Amino acid sequence: MKILVTGVAGFIGHYVALALLARGDNVVGIDNLNDYYDVSLKEARLNRISENKNFQFACGNVADSDFMKNLSEEHPQISSVIHLAAQAGVRYSLENPSAYIEANVMGQLVILEFCRALKNIKHLVYASSSSVYGGNTKVPFAVEDRTDSPISLYAATKRADELMGHCYSHLFKIPSTGLRFFTVYGPWGRPDMAAYLFTKAMFEGEPIKVFNNGDMKRDFTYIDDIVAGILSCLDNPPKQKAGKAPHTVYNIGNNSPEPLMRFIEILEHSTGCKAEIKFHPMQPGDVKATFADIGPMQRDFNYTPKTPIEIGLPKFVAWFRDYHGI
Repeated sequence: MKILVTGVAGFIGHYVALALLARGDNVVGIDNLNDYYDVSLKEARLNRISENKNFQFACGNVADSDFMKNLSEEHPQISSVIHLAAQAGVRYSLENPSAYIEANVMGQLVILEFCRALKNIKHLVYASSSSVYGGNTKVPFAVEDRTDSPISLYAATKRADELMGHCYSHLFKIPSTGLRFFTVYGPWGRPDMAAYLFTKAMFEGEPIKVFNNGDMKRDFTYIDDIVAGILSCLDNPPKQKAGKAPHTVYNIGNNSPEPLMRFIEILEHSTGCKAEIKFHPMQPGDVKATFADIGPMQRDFNYTPKTPIEIGLPKFVAWFRDYHGI
């Protein structure tokens, strides 16, 4: 199969591309290599993929309809799309909201139109987020829970992506699946995420910011478990049923919320550095805890996360040391 992966130089995107190539698929990857964080990290990820003869890269913006139209004409054999390109981050959405509308809303629309134009589209898998649950206090978060009260613009754009996906699936019979990711971490991870921020600060002897005075829990999910779930989902598109669009949404997490202070303790042990903690109040748009109900993923795809933070975080720290020459 020839599969399009958007956001291919991103954390999750480059791992997905590597996994697809390893099993023999042809991959077309796109990324605009923007400077939301260090571009050299994106380029280093891209270098891990680029030598494979079954990989083709195009630098461009997924929200650019002309760019995507040209791509569809160059690669009419694309049969599936894994749409991971997005403007991520809850806190940055307070600073630059227009970036989220362009990348997440317009980007989703252009991808849906791209899929609509393809003659043999088998499946669109796209990234959503646990943020859609807003301030929900019922745990674990289930896909049946209400998601009409987002508390960040980032969350609102991701919920909009799901609604748009359902609409196009209904109108044009595009098999589509949205995956609500829960705090993904691991080697090659994003510099704006807790594992990277905290590890960097510890090695540099700088304080780390801990919000809500440390009273936080996250369903930290290791990258290998995420990738396994994405590929299993990709290979099993939703079926058309009477009166229902071929569209589904799943949680993809670890099903094991961990206290943030425990997360920091493991990082201290892995780095050999004591964290200097500066406690701060809860930030606007943030939530106290996340917890994924992954029952539907287990039922439909035999999804079984295997990596607790006691194993995953030392792997991240080992990569961090190697990448930064520490």
